[in-house]
Amino acid sequence: MNQNLNLDEVKRVLEVALLASQEPLSLQQLARLFDTEIDHDNLRKVLDALRTDWADRGVELVQVASGWRFQTKPEYQVYLDRLHPENPPRYSRAVLETLAIIAYRQPVTRGDIEAIRGVSVSPQILKTLEARGWIEQVGHREVPGRPALYATTKQFLDDLNLRSLQELPALDQFVADESLLLPQPEAASGEDEGQAGEAEVASTTAAADGEPVLRGSIESAEDAVGARSGDTIEAVIEDLGGRGAETAAADV
Repeated sequence: MNQNLNLDEVKRVLEVALLASQEPLSLQQLARLFDTEIDHDNLRKVLDALRTDWADRGVELVQVASGWRFQTKPEYQVYLDRLHPENPPRYSRAVLETLAIIAYRQPVTRGDIEAIRGVSVSPQILKTLEARGWIEQVGHREVPGRPALYATTKQFLDDLNLRSLQELPALDQFVADESLLLPQPEAASGEDEGQAGEAEVASTTAAADGEPVLRGSIESAEDAVGARSGDTIEAVIEDLGGRGAETAAADV
């Protein structure tokens, strides 16, 4: 770090900028705050020191996929909810299962998702997730029909308070046979949705009640995600979706 820069002053400038920003700020953006150059390693050290300063407060400094931001600690959310007592919109199980498949198997096509779930996927489900900013089209698979490929966004990681996809809970924690989540080759093009759905029903639904295998993955991911959020993936996604979404997909 440039010797002309005062460490305490740098920390105060970073603190003000982060508190004033409504979005996470990257290291590149934070470095532009200063007239003299600060390398990213030293900038991280100052941010770590600032994070320590706020460790015992109700607000914390965290690093997510898009950068650094201040946010309230999860245990205080119950009090903030009293300022806005209306019930947040809830996403249907179909929406959450589709999101989980995309998160773990990206990039995937609509046909891949249908092969895994064993049922057809409404275009409105994908539109809902795109409107929320959690998924986006990242290209097309080079097969007949060139179906669109979907992947999650940085916004998805930011909303789940994650820095990268590697921080998602491991599939083997809540899926007994991970191969059940692998799309079948014949479903890749998405051209014969009916046949793909029939072929996959036996392998992607539970024998007892016919519910998709991913039901367990959404409801039982408490060990990994719970350590960060104190809740299941389903509850976290529903809660986050209600905070910023202008429209609800209550029953897509």
